[in-house]
Formats: sequence, structure tokens, C-alpha cells
Amino acid sequence: MVKTISWEEFENVELKVGTIVKVEDFIGAKKPAYKIWADFGKEIGVKKSSAQITALYKKEELIGKQIVGVMNFPAKQIKDFMSEFLTTGFVLDNGDVVLAVPERKVENGVRLA
Repeated sequence: MVKTISWEEFENVELKVGTIVKVEDFIGAKKPAYKIWADFGKEIGVKKSSAQITALYKKEELIGKQIVGVMNFPAKQIKDFMSEFLTTGFVLDNGDVVLAVPERKVENGVRLA
């Protein structure tokens, strides 16, 4: 069942587009993951996140890819890494994650409406 939320609740979620500028293996993570850095434009700048997307994406192909991130969750400490935004994606039945991405290139920092 889908939980209904109000428009005001939806407006509180800061979903913005950013471009991945750096990717590293996350050595020591419980599940295979990358450390990613994404540029969310002039207002927000470059933020970092941990993303369990290693099954479907190679580091090299992620550089320059635009993604959608949740910007207003509190930062989360994961091992020795501080994740500053939530990378969004769709979890498949087997646990693999397909990134949520804009259909066309947009300016970094644009908010999902």
C-alpha cells in the first residue's frame, strides 16, 4: 500500500541533480560500494555519498553522469566516510541498484519538481 503524503511534506524533500566528478572504491564497506563526489552547482557545491551501485556501474562510466540526490537528510557516518547526500536509485529484486537520472542534461543544482 502506498502511503499518502501532503504537498507540503513533498516540498520538504530537496531532490536535486548533480554531476559525478570523482569515484573511489569504498574499501571496508559492509556491502560493495563506491565513494562518489557530485557537483550540485554553485549554491551547494561538491558533496559526497556512499552508493551501493558496483554491480551495474563501473567507476569510469560514472564520471560525468548526472544523478538525483536527496540533499536534506542529515550527514551519515559510514565507516571512515561521511555521506552528505542520499544517491537515489531503484532497487531490483536481486538487490542491484539502477540510478535515478534525468532524461536530459540539466544544470547542476536544479530541483526535482
